Amino acid sequence: MSKLLIGNAPCSWGTLEFENIGEQRMEYTTMLDELAETGYVGTELGDWGFLPTEPETLAAALNRRGLALTGAFVPVALKYPSCHEAGIAAAVRTAYLLAETAQRTGQTVAPFLVLADDNGREAVRTQNAGRITPEMGLSAEEWRIFAQGANQIAHAVYAETHLRTVFHHHCAGYIETHAEIERLLALTDPALVGLVFDTGHYAYGNQGCRGILNALDQFAGRIWYVHFKDCNEAVLRQALDNGWDYFTTIRHGIFCELGQGCVNFPAVKQWLERHNYSGFITVEQDVLPGMGTPKESAARNRAYLQSIGL
Repeated sequence: MSKLLIGNAPCSWGTLEFENIGEQRMEYTTMLDELAETGYVGTELGDWGFLPTEPETLAAALNRRGLALTGAFVPVALKYPSCHEAGIAAAVRTAYLLAETAQRTGQTVAPFLVLADDNGREAVRTQNAGRITPEMGLSAEEWRIFAQGANQIAHAVYAETHLRTVFHHHCAGYIETHAEIERLLALTDPALVGLVFDTGHYAYGNQGCRGILNALDQFAGRIWYVHFKDCNEAVLRQALDNGWDYFTTIRHGIFCELGQGCVNFPAVKQWLERHNYSGFITVEQDVLPGMGTPKESAARNRAYLQSIGL
């Protein structure tokens, strides 16, 4: 098996894709410094405009710290046909930045375009994150439109940049439950659209960690990229019992430090080894702006992964 590389992401420092969620985020230079100082060798892009959007400037910032660029999260409201054209444009713009930056860093692992629904946009999905029922999902026609948009974006990204697209299942969006992941994969082109499997979002969206290994087995052929995120099961139980919305649950720390929640990371590591997974694992501990102690958490997360052989 090729050596696994461990990255992190701006969301672990409170830089999330949602609007109107709190304090001013930190300077990108501070985030990159802390990410590198705590032992990671790659970063995702984060929100467009958080890191530099000129390839030369971004590559220089990464090269100074010995970092690779692992991917970029692009949310698109794929349910709505009117959003597809702008979604393609945003994805291609982002993919060009990824590809041109990666060329300048000289990294051997290509970054991914991480496509997702425009999470947090739909009130019912946001209010009921972790408690989604089939009635809250897409209609047959909406599924067709959603998958068509994902295929078109992935095709455009590959045609323009030769980068691959992975879809991010995510709470507070339309692809959250196991059944929704399953259906999206069935409706999208396996040559174009892979899956970034996020352990924490899977646990949150499916009411616990019990199904993670079975899900990895079922989706194995489509898993091109992995996010390591833990899930505090006590917070999840509170969220389910009290009907918390997505942001309230995040504020209560559902995505805890690695090894403190219910995800069996040694078993996930063994699964990755058995399936010859190579490239980056990206650690994410989603926090809202101003929450927690990101550098200290990042250091403890890296130490935990070292303790299990990563």
